[in-house]
Amino acid sequence: MNSKILLYSTLLMLLTKCSETETITEIVEVEKIVTETITQLETVTVTNTVYVLPEEYSFTRDGVSTVFYSGQTARLRMASELKSAMNNISYTQEQINNMFSSGTGFTDATLDASGKNVRGKTATSPIAQSTVRPLFDSWIEEFTTVVAPAVTAGTTASSGVAGSYTEADGSRTVKVTSKGFELNQVFSKGLIGALQVDQIINNYLSFSKLDGAREDNDAGIYAYTHPAATEASITKMEHYWDEGFGYLQGLDSQFKSGLGTAPNKDSANLNYYLNKINGQDNEAGISDAIYNAFIAGRAAIVNKDYEERDKQAGIISAEISKVIGYKAHYYLVGGAEDITNGDWASALHALSEAYGFILGLQFTKDSSGNPYMTNTEVNDLLSRLSAGDGGFWERSVEELNTMADEVATATGGLTN
Repeated sequence: MNSKILLYSTLLMLLTKCSETETITEIVEVEKIVTETITQLETVTVTNTVYVLPEEYSFTRDGVSTVFYSGQTARLRMASELKSAMNNISYTQEQINNMFSSGTGFTDATLDASGKNVRGKTATSPIAQSTVRPLFDSWIEEFTTVVAPAVTAGTTASSGVAGSYTEADGSRTVKVTSKGFELNQVFSKGLIGALQVDQIINNYLSFSKLDGAREDNDAGIYAYTHPAATEASITKMEHYWDEGFGYLQGLDSQFKSGLGTAPNKDSANLNYYLNKINGQDNEAGISDAIYNAFIAGRAAIVNKDYEERDKQAGIISAEISKVIGYKAHYYLVGGAEDITNGDWASALHALSEAYGFILGLQFTKDSSGNPYMTNTEVNDLLSRLSAGDGGFWERSVEELNTMADEVATATGGLTN
């Protein structure tokens, strides 16, 4: 006797809604082959459990939230204050080093007490750590020991000379190195890639990080306690995913995509530039796409659906990477236009932002899981951008447009 069963038709679907799952019961009529010449219809019941996605990034267990990322919020606030310090000539090298490396010396005492720092989470990817992290240290040193004294002395910056430079119409003043680097821009835009993007993509949402906690997640072993709770109720994998989310939304709302309200709209923040791209013609809807992927991936972790988790991690990585690609291209083109117009303060500002975003290209992942540019390719482009004693001052419009075209090609044709 054969026992082949074919789906014939669905007669009824019953939905029983639970807190995070739905039980779907299908009563179906099937065709059963009794012998090679005789068939008969039978009614069977098939029950499957599927999980329901919340509309917000909100997950609870026994009525208590399982989401927190206070460490990420602290580091983003530190990065914001570091950006300001890197443009304030009253700060000493020791003060900014302490802020960056020790996580102390901030105007907000809660940051000093957080036990966090920015440097330890900057460029942690093995391929970039040895070449990228020392750059931030050198920029702190150069600003405090070279640029600040030159500005204090009233030196007008020019090619090969550090100091301050004011646009002819008085619209912008920049404090720059001898190569034209506006270091608070280089520093802050560099951290968007080397801190935020690297931590999200290459650390917390990486397969190695998440699957390293798979055994505990499968067993329901709780390793973390929400600050508002008294007992652990969060698995390692859940918390890792939340920490990745926190590096994007840490200064904004957990419960909706995009920017929060003032004063959290600081341009030292990945979400600030994501919001710009979302609101322009580049990628309308990208903020929601990333936010919803974070929700779907977190729900998948709760329900031990690791294939879906990895699918959503890939979506987040590819979409977030677009921010770095778009802005690296945008500021190279913008710098070229400023030079054409003779607006050198604006050009130095734009090229400093371009330098920081180009640095971040090595931390990205495209839809295939590869960086837009390797560490070697990024270093080559940065060397060309800053070549010569005058660096940015010596760049031609043609050179900058060529570099912009190279970025566009490397990023799959992204333009602004």
